[in-house]
Amino acid sequence: MSKSDLYEAPKDSGLDELETEELVRLGGEALEARNFAAAHRYLHAALQRRRSAEHLSLYALALAQHTGNTRTALALCQEAVKQEPKNPNHFLRLGTIHLAAGKKKEAIRALQLGLRVGKSPAISRLLQTLGHREKPVLPFLARGNPLNKYLGKIRNSLFKK
Repeated sequence: MSKSDLYEAPKDSGLDELETEELVRLGGEALEARNFAAAHRYLHAALQRRRSAEHLSLYALALAQHTGNTRTALALCQEAVKQEPKNPNHFLRLGTIHLAAGKKKEAIRALQLGLRVGKSPAISRLLQTLGHREKPVLPFLARGNPLNKYLGKIRNSLFKK
């Protein structure tokens, strides 16, 4: 994906005076504060200067949250994962973008991959809030089969105590 494929953010002449790392810091703070428009603006300016994996995944998250353009955001975040496959933060952002796109199953898969490459309390918390479904008691029957449902309830009541 080339720079021309990126969503164009509005030009802001005040950003030209800031260093790239300062733009990334401000963009990250804006993301945490859920100010997605500002995060998008700062991170787009940083990405225009240097296309690092960290800048890509942060910008991808801001893009998805601010504009709803999850298709481009997913492509950018996957590019970041390819560049730095051992960084769990990229997987956290990828999972968050999948959630924004309404793809819970893919989000959980990305988050679990992130836990495999490194410990991340943020990933663990997000997975915990998403919930976890146990495998069906009888895997050869459908999850919705009444026998699987009943046996699953029994299993949960026995092991939750």
